[in-house]
Amino acid sequence: MTDNDLQDLLDSEAARINSPAFISDDPVQFPHRFSDPRDIEITSLLTSSIAWGNRKMICRDCDKMLALMDNSPYDYMMDEGYEDLPDEGNIHRTFFNRHLKYYLRGLRKVYAAHGTMQDFARAEDIATSETPAWKLVEGLNRELAEANAPHTDPSAASRCMPQNLKTTALKRVNMALRWLVRNDGIVDLGIWDVITPSQLFIPLDVHVGNVSRELGLISRKADDRRTVIELTERLRRYNPDDPAIYDFALFGIGMKL
Repeated sequence: MTDNDLQDLLDSEAARINSPAFISDDPVQFPHRFSDPRDIEITSLLTSSIAWGNRKMICRDCDKMLALMDNSPYDYMMDEGYEDLPDEGNIHRTFFNRHLKYYLRGLRKVYAAHGTMQDFARAEDIATSETPAWKLVEGLNRELAEANAPHTDPSAASRCMPQNLKTTALKRVNMALRWLVRNDGIVDLGIWDVITPSQLFIPLDVHVGNVSRELGLISRKADDRRTVIELTERLRRYNPDDPAIYDFALFGIGMKL
């Protein structure tokens, strides 16, 4: 396959999958339920944090998690309703109530100080970083740890956000940022302008990595930070203003392989 043929394939698959019909079966449906930017931000971060495994199970458990928060995530968080949850209640696979509590304590600290997550991202100056998602998570990990001190639970921290930022692909946060930043008005919500779509990175997991190798887009075997950067730089050749649109294409092509 020539490079032009590959770009044509990616563009056609991206256009096919990036449609309103995609929303109802994907976790992106959950931030779409809200109009308040704070609810959209919180829901994007929380639902993406449990987005691993079977899509139907993910969506079922995202729905359950939002129900725990009375389907009003910002108000629930600021009222500290999470403190009443039993620690061992299960939300999704290895993500439990104690992890949600750890996460919400940290997010509450951020929102109390900054008002919105986007304003926190501005305060962290993520737009000047070559890797804004990793810069954002560096700040969030700090805030979560401080909000949960002195009883910081390392296992809870790692369930909320990756800790080894030198190597992590940061798949789930890159997915949340795709939802928040991409602004074509189809699937993604595009409520942030702190960074542009051109600064996004592909949400890389095993599935996306395998499809990308099959297509010859990447050569490294590890699904890590270096590979995310390599893949996204390759895709920027085809669409420098919006490389993350090819997340849809890689999903669609993967369904056919």
